[in-house]
Amino acid sequence: MTLRHWARRAGVCLFLLTTAGLSGTASAATTLDTVKGRGQLLCGVNTGLAGFSNPDSQGKWTGLDVDVCKAVAAAVLGDANKVRYVPLTAQQRLTALQSGEIDILSRNTTWTLTRDAQGLNFLPPVYYDGQGFMVNKALGVTSAKQLDGATICVQTGTTTELNLADWFRANNLKFKGVVIEQLDELLAAFFAGRCDAFTSDESQMAGVRASVAPKPDDYVILPERISKEPLAPVVRHGDDQWKDIATWTLYALLEAEERGITAANVDQQTKNTDPNVQRLLGVTGDMGKMLGLDNQWALRAIKAVGNYGEMFERNVGKGSPLKLERGLNAQWTNGGLMYAPPIR
Repeated sequence: MTLRHWARRAGVCLFLLTTAGLSGTASAATTLDTVKGRGQLLCGVNTGLAGFSNPDSQGKWTGLDVDVCKAVAAAVLGDANKVRYVPLTAQQRLTALQSGEIDILSRNTTWTLTRDAQGLNFLPPVYYDGQGFMVNKALGVTSAKQLDGATICVQTGTTTELNLADWFRANNLKFKGVVIEQLDELLAAFFAGRCDAFTSDESQMAGVRASVAPKPDDYVILPERISKEPLAPVVRHGDDQWKDIATWTLYALLEAEERGITAANVDQQTKNTDPNVQRLLGVTGDMGKMLGLDNQWALRAIKAVGNYGEMFERNVGKGSPLKLERGLNAQWTNGGLMYAPPIR
């Protein structure tokens, strides 16, 4: 075969490889395409945590994390009810997301460097939390530093387990861990008296005390917070458009609270002449089109679940059994950390 023939064959092969690669890239479905084609959002949630994701006797899911998925479904599919909730344990949750079993994980998950660097993208935190300890009042303990030598119930597969060991080591204290994967089994052990203390995020302990404790008034949450726990929804690496959609849906709920837009008045607010409100609700600009959605994406999300403040109060705030203070989860204008970048 002549040199010219070799060159011609090499050129043809290169062309075929290149076009095959382009074809494969073009045909690869994005998460947005997949969700729209399915007509349903697959949302990973806790197996049951009051205030965040919890099914009732009819299987209806409610909670702050549940509302996140409802908002995304409303923005993308036009219907907050087009969600299938996938209950996941702490050990199952990240694998389920990475394997494609779910489209978004909204399950009181702490944002850490290790998790972020291992094929995951965290969205803005929906709850700034901290780890603490809950004990029976009869134990007579008023500070975590009185737990030297205590037996402590902790769930495996969580940052809680690591924080517990770090804090006791740093304070030259000792403990004996009772480590169980299933939360219901862990709580049964704690309330049966197998452990002196139960450790978890403050929000989870408040939910447990309100909904699981046999006598809620018999238990107290100690004042110390031994960690930072920014709880955030999670999506997979590699699909920037989907990350942007979910991220800006959350920001839209924060912006709505700051602008006084609620589930009840959002339609009326389309007549508001404030340019910030007009852009948010799709009256002007092409904010939605930039995300691959229509321009009423944020209006639908707000109408479905309310603004962030409404979500908070309904699920974990003063209007809920948990009765948690806003604290760090207040708007930045009220001394909190909740802050939406400009929607413009």
